[in-house]
Amino acid sequence: MTGSALTNSDTRVKSVAIDDAQLSVALMDGREITVPLSWYPRLAKATPEQRRHWTIAGAGYGIHWPDIDEDLSSEGLLRGAPAAGCQHPAH
Repeated sequence: MTGSALTNSDTRVKSVAIDDAQLSVALMDGREITVPLSWYPRLAKATPEQRRHWTIAGAGYGIHWPDIDEDLSSEGLLRGAPAAGCQHPAH
């Protein structure tokens, strides 16, 4: 990738899909990030209704679940960063 391609990327959150196994976040630039739900214990333990109740936060660069007080950033998702203290196998 060239420097201009990175500059033109838009990592703001467009949409979120979540089920019992994974979290998928679509970004404004067309990329989609999918991670295991087990990386985020609060989301994993939440009810389906609580998981569906999310809002875009942080000028578009974050996701907030008010019912469980969980916040994730597109930057953290792109880095592959699980919740603090979450153990997951490295690949």
